[in-house]
Amino acid sequence: ITQLCIFEAMDVSWFIAKRIALKKQPSYSRFITRLATAATAVSVAAMIITLAFVNGFQKTVSEKVFGFWGHIRVQQYESAKSIVAEETAILHDPQVVTTVQQMPGVSHVQSFATKSAVIQFNKDIEGILLKGVDSNYNFNNLQGFLKAGRWPRFSDSLYSKEIAISTPLATMLGIALNDTVKLIFIGNTSTAAQFRKLQVVGLYKTGIDAYDKLFALGDMRLIRRINQWEPNAIGGYEVFLSDYTHMDSLNARLYEQLPGTWVSRTMREIFPNIFDWLNIQDVNRDLIFVIMGVVAIINLITSLLILILERVKMVGVFKALGATNWHIQEIFVWQSSFIALIGVGIGAFIGVGLCLLQQHFQLIQLNELEYYVSTAPIHIIWWQVIAVCIVTMLVCFISLLLPSMLVTKINPVKAIQFR
Repeated sequence: ITQLCIFEAMDVSWFIAKRIALKKQPSYSRFITRLATAATAVSVAAMIITLAFVNGFQKTVSEKVFGFWGHIRVQQYESAKSIVAEETAILHDPQVVTTVQQMPGVSHVQSFATKSAVIQFNKDIEGILLKGVDSNYNFNNLQGFLKAGRWPRFSDSLYSKEIAISTPLATMLGIALNDTVKLIFIGNTSTAAQFRKLQVVGLYKTGIDAYDKLFALGDMRLIRRINQWEPNAIGGYEVFLSDYTHMDSLNARLYEQLPGTWVSRTMREIFPNIFDWLNIQDVNRDLIFVIMGVVAIINLITSLLILILERVKMVGVFKALGATNWHIQEIFVWQSSFIALIGVGIGAFIGVGLCLLQQHFQLIQLNELEYYVSTAPIHIIWWQVIAVCIVTMLVCFISLLLPSMLVTKINPVKAIQFR
């Protein structure tokens, strides 16, 4: 009775589990313990790295799309025309702009227009879309894409004779900074073709092939003159949000505020192929999470079963001394929890460490034409790292309760005689 009281009074389960888990003598169980710890560490590291890569891809690529076009585009409704082609003119409406800017979550509104053209340098030509902007255009969103020179200025009273093109287009046509190129605007049945000579003052590169091979940035007043638009005519508005996750809900509210023939579309609707590709990364992330979680749980359960079988005699002695099944189960649950805790800690250290290495030294290079980025982007969200560690510990602890019930099946008499 005294021994039983001492056993129940003291936290013997934790003490014994710590001694077993931290013992340094070579044994088969020690090898299994290390193997389970390594498997848990690899699983946690893989989950953290996966999260950082998926977050990085989604953040970097979406920022490229949003930086060039905003989050929501407003323009005249056109059912039979591609939404990346030339727009039907609408008149700039300051009241609509004020209404949109006052909506919660909207950070900036700016006008634009596009015009099909052929760019010619020496004898080489290429089809492009000239994106016309004005002096109110916020180039800060594109500053990270500028590779050489500067963005066009709008000081000329008629229209700016400056243009910015992409580095892939410049390489294709052999254009250097400050070269003069000819833009040919094809006329329709009632107007003849027109051309303008413009100076290339900037070279940009977004890494998204659909942008870089197609768009050049110039003065919207030039497009007005070519199209014979009214002085306040524009192609549409770009709406920038402070938080892109509210893009769909804000677009629904914005749509209700627009004049009858105007429509608003999110960038997800305009460039679905890019955002569908980004959504696939979520599927890959979830799949890796499931695989790594199963690996960690199976390894911990296997190691616990082996530890129990190796300690059959110890279980028999404790039962003979009056220990309950739960007290003995606690020993092995504590021991496996030590393994899980150490594995999670090592995995978190390795996972975060590798992410920081990639973030600072950009060790992993990618094909920019296929992935829209030249290096694997990393974005560590610390609450996600903490959540991975906590959830992994909880799942491991819960999954260890079932195999620990093997202790209840051990007969103390047979266990003491076990060889």
